[in-house]
Amino acid sequence: MRRFKKFLLVLFVLIVVIGIGLCAYIFHLKPKYEGELELKNIQKETIVYFDDFGVPHIYANSEKDAMTALGYVHAQERLWQMELLRRIAPGKLSEIFGSVALKNDMFFSGIGIEDASAKAIAKLDKNSQSYQLTMAYLDGINQYLEKGVTPIEFTLVGVKKKKFTIEDVYNIFGYMSFSFAMAQKTDPLLTDIRNKYGSAYLKDLGIEGEFNTTQIKSSKENIEEYTAISKSVAALLDKSPIPPFVGSNSWIAGPNKTKSGKVIFANDPHIGFSQPGTWYEAHLVTPNHELYGCYLAGTPFPLLAHNRDYAYGLTMFENDDIDFYQEKNKAGDSTQYQTPDGFAKYQLIKKTIKVKDSSDVVLTVKSSRHGPIMNDLLERLDRKNPIAMTWTYTQQPIQILDAVYGLSHAKSKDDFKEAVQLVAGPGLNVMYGDAKGNVAWWATGKLYKHNKGVSTYFILDGASGKDDIAEYLDFSKNPSAENPKWGYVYSANNQPEAIDGFLYPGYYLPEDRAKRISGLMDAKSNWDKEEISKMIYDNTSDISSGVAQNLISSLNKESLSIEERQAIGVLKAWKGTNNLEDIAPTIYNKWIYLYLKNTFEDEMGSDNFNLFLGVSLGKQIIARQIVNENSVWWDNIKTKNVKETRSEIVSKSFHEAITDLKKQLGNNVPDWNWGKVHTVEHEHPLGKVAALRGLFNVGPFADPGSNEVINNQFFGYNEEGKYYVKGGPSTRRIVDFADIENSWSILPTGQSGNPFSKHYDDQADMFVHGKFRKMKLNKEEIIKTSTKLVFKPEKK
Repeated sequence: MRRFKKFLLVLFVLIVVIGIGLCAYIFHLKPKYEGELELKNIQKETIVYFDDFGVPHIYANSEKDAMTALGYVHAQERLWQMELLRRIAPGKLSEIFGSVALKNDMFFSGIGIEDASAKAIAKLDKNSQSYQLTMAYLDGINQYLEKGVTPIEFTLVGVKKKKFTIEDVYNIFGYMSFSFAMAQKTDPLLTDIRNKYGSAYLKDLGIEGEFNTTQIKSSKENIEEYTAISKSVAALLDKSPIPPFVGSNSWIAGPNKTKSGKVIFANDPHIGFSQPGTWYEAHLVTPNHELYGCYLAGTPFPLLAHNRDYAYGLTMFENDDIDFYQEKNKAGDSTQYQTPDGFAKYQLIKKTIKVKDSSDVVLTVKSSRHGPIMNDLLERLDRKNPIAMTWTYTQQPIQILDAVYGLSHAKSKDDFKEAVQLVAGPGLNVMYGDAKGNVAWWATGKLYKHNKGVSTYFILDGASGKDDIAEYLDFSKNPSAENPKWGYVYSANNQPEAIDGFLYPGYYLPEDRAKRISGLMDAKSNWDKEEISKMIYDNTSDISSGVAQNLISSLNKESLSIEERQAIGVLKAWKGTNNLEDIAPTIYNKWIYLYLKNTFEDEMGSDNFNLFLGVSLGKQIIARQIVNENSVWWDNIKTKNVKETRSEIVSKSFHEAITDLKKQLGNNVPDWNWGKVHTVEHEHPLGKVAALRGLFNVGPFADPGSNEVINNQFFGYNEEGKYYVKGGPSTRRIVDFADIENSWSILPTGQSGNPFSKHYDDQADMFVHGKFRKMKLNKEEIIKTSTKLVFKPEKK
């Protein structure tokens, strides 16, 4: 008995010791929010106040000192995220994740971001402010690498620390630019549909902008392998550890539209959800400069920001800046290809990809005059039909560093506009408002035209030259609006109006959000911050409720079950809201999915159909194709000697929907609320491991909102009938120039990427419920609500 008691005592002591050690280790891993630290290369003492949500307010004697401090505090919260981001574009994820990341590395290494970055960096003015401040920011990151705590992810994965360079900054911007594009998913799919079934099947897809009736107002041959491009690139982006940019809302109410007579700025860029989230907020104050911004990991200047004088943000333009070309090899010689001037040799570049726990992989990248050949970079493609990718970002001068510096240091609207013009790619709608009452938006990107009759929605002929870009346009031809007479500007990824009679081709999203925003803005002229905050969290779709009524009108209502009649009653009364307690969106989305499946999958096949659901076309057609009684898509090509009608497909889909919902949620229709099926979980790359999910992931939460409402909590359709939110507002910001010190923001989870920080998830519940917190500018208030970390110049 004594031995047993002694054993228990020893065991207890051992558990206590382990517990104390574990607590000490966790405490050691937490970010440092107070105390003193010495930093090299700062001239004067620099104070960082971390407010009650972990936002650093950096007070420095010079901007260079402020940027060094920013690099340090940014790294202590987001070093793991920085590490992942800098590895994607040059193809270096396999070094830490092994062969599971090899496909990703081969693709991104091959498309030329790293090479384009090197060319741009070689042309930089090393004496410019943008360069000098970038180097100060990188110095801060690298000092944290030397002095700071190693993130737990580095330890678990076995990452070796390596200094950050300006090449990393450019590669991060390059990856984010690629993730904006939609052509790589869409063009090959459309080419496959056209080649199999003919142009009649394309008419209902609205590829020439027919569905974009709510337009942003401006003031001024059968090759099966085509779809392999779409499938492969979609899979790479979907599995990326850093999610893509996908949409966004912004609207800016001018003085004549607000109660105060001052500008109110709203912006919520839509990005795939992840943990940590996309943005890191920071407030910098020096004698000559002040800015409160949202920063991408590893980049020195914010893409979203404001100060007392102006505010800016962005949405995706969704223009077409990627074209695919079918090249023609010389007979018997695959090293040469046809050009308008005869045959030319492919350019060959060898690249080595290091793979953890395996031998290196040598990749030979083949390029034509149009760009890299996709067949060597994507495993599903054969080698007989070389397809090249032309992308504006890598083929035009990259001036992204000077551009983002200019945006964040503008002294006037015209000054700001000059910086916007430096962005050749990606296509963005850059939104602007200021304290003087100006509101504006400009579309970025080096836009271009092809010869008449050439549709860039298909894979083009690379041999003849007839499908080549015919003309690059001056920035003056980019869509824009400055202080329009209607009193506000907005963007919701919808089609801009034609310029000189030309509608810019693109992959624009449905008009739902655009119509809702413009309708609400037109309806009143006394907006204030509180009303704007309700609008940015708005969960209503007038389009969806209209589609529901159209579906009901097409339904064969004979022999309906009790539950089916109840479901119809719910939909008839639906006002288009997508709140947690609503029943209608649960019924509606199940019905929509089965309508799409029963209409399109027979022609497309399962893989292509699932791909179709994930691109803008799959969203665009819902409200339009469904009203076309004569659409060729209604007929199921797999049923012989039978031609299905709209009513038959709609009715079949409805009966299947109610049957599935009864199996999933029970027979009581009032229990089918949206919150049971629409959920969000913010997933960390290591959260995919079941044992680590609880430590790294945030959520899940029942989530209001839906696809294509202002509160765009978007999801993919599936057989399961559960709608796992893939992404949405990466931040919601409201800047009120009538009360600039009390402007509002919210992040989906929190400021910190460190799972042991109290700021890792302290905004998650607020975000789901549409709440906000202050973006503080008042120094006295900041000091009262903050801890203080002092950086002192290192003693020599």
